[in-house]
Amino acid sequence: MKKRVFIIHGWGGTPKEGWLLWLNKELKKKGFNVVAPKMPNADEPKIKEWVSFLAKLVGKPDKNTYFVGHSIGCQAIMRYLETLKNKKIGGLVFVSGWFKLMNLESEEEEEIAKSWIETPINLKKVKNNSKKIVAIFSDNDPVVPLSDNEIFKKELSAEIIIEHNKSHFNASDGITELSIVLEKILEMSK
Repeated sequence: MKKRVFIIHGWGGTPKEGWLLWLNKELKKKGFNVVAPKMPNADEPKIKEWVSFLAKLVGKPDKNTYFVGHSIGCQAIMRYLETLKNKKIGGLVFVSGWFKLMNLESEEEEEIAKSWIETPINLKKVKNNSKKIVAIFSDNDPVVPLSDNEIFKKELSAEIIIEHNKSHFNASDGITELSIVLEKILEMSK
């Protein structure tokens, strides 16, 4: 069975930006079936829309299914995983995943983020539905509080990696490759 990796971009993002595109190419070179969709209404992401889109896209998840998420993509993946009934996937790598946000620039952004922040996630189910979880943070992320790593560690037993000066891991921050993500996917898929 071929190993599948779903790469889910962040709010306002695309699958063709920065390290996401780089990761897609690198995983394909290693023989993975990579799916990196353009998520619906990326500028105004909605939980229901993103979760149902993921459910249709993934079909039947199994131990050869892996996810990489960036920012709100991590939220979408967790919310998708909590809907599964005892389906253990191979693993997750979250980059700039969050439960709280800071420094949002407008009321509109705050309104969009509100449902994602206030709608609880069954983290026990997320944890039970994945063999391994890695969460990567930057020590100078302007929107994700570094303290969120404690939630990932405590509630999801995630392996925590803190990178230095990577901001929010966007192409505009100069992040066009992120080798730690590739390393972790290769490690968990052995």
